[in-house]
Amino acid sequence: MGIIDERLAVIQPLNKFWHGNKVAALDMLRLDLLHPVVSGNKWFKLRLNMQHAVDKGYKAIVTPGGGWSNHLAATAFAAKAFGIRAIGVVRGKYNVLTPTLEACKANGMELVFVSQEDYNNKHEPGWARSLVAHFDEVFMIPEGGANEWGRKGAGLISRFINDTYTHIAVAVGTGTTMIGLRDKLNTHQQMLGFVPMKQGAYLEGYIRNHVQSERDRNWQLTDEWHFGGFGKWDKELLDFMNDFYVANQIPLDIVYTSKMMYGIREMLHRNSFSSHERILCIHSGGLQGNASVRELLCY
Repeated sequence: MGIIDERLAVIQPLNKFWHGNKVAALDMLRLDLLHPVVSGNKWFKLRLNMQHAVDKGYKAIVTPGGGWSNHLAATAFAAKAFGIRAIGVVRGKYNVLTPTLEACKANGMELVFVSQEDYNNKHEPGWARSLVAHFDEVFMIPEGGANEWGRKGAGLISRFINDTYTHIAVAVGTGTTMIGLRDKLNTHQQMLGFVPMKQGAYLEGYIRNHVQSERDRNWQLTDEWHFGGFGKWDKELLDFMNDFYVANQIPLDIVYTSKMMYGIREMLHRNSFSSHERILCIHSGGLQGNASVRELLCY
């Protein structure tokens, strides 16, 4: 399905003054350039899910997410492009829709709102189908595309990454992209996963359960730089994002890549890397999530 031109993704070296020449290379894979909505890893986690749903003749896809979910926004657009109905199960009640949910509606997604308590049951068998029982033949895509097709799709990102990089850094929400890449990349390459929520290291068990056993090495997670929790931020993080843009001309998102790059900078200051090492950071897109802080950013 040619709705995304994957040739738009480029690898951009970061300003050497930004990383102080402490490593041989610090580059960023600009998956955010793929598309303004279905950007970054979202496209890769969705493309095989959508194709599977179409190939199997499902009439609709249903997927859960929060009011600012990049996944919901990307799913709404992708479903429209694939010509399949989309239903979003949204955590919480909204008297006024967020810009993200407005975008979902504009792209034809039907929204079903549930309480936080109900949403916590999303991993229960048949949970989504019970909410959308009036729709026939629905295909469930888990939050963040965290299923077999999502992991395989995320693994396709490895095509952009050569073996000269010693470290691959990626932000981790569900672990889907981390798993897909670990299964495809050369196992001598160290993977660094940055989790943007409190106590996010719990995902280690989930990742280990899904990574191919022979590839379950040379990866680690850190949840040190969460800035108060998922979607939380403060002035220090905003200042960092603005400074990063001035130095590198790369916009970061408030939820994922900003916290990853802040962590990379702190690791550089701690001399966590050797001078000969080459690091590739994956920009996972999601810039639509900056809508709530747009006036505070210089881009």
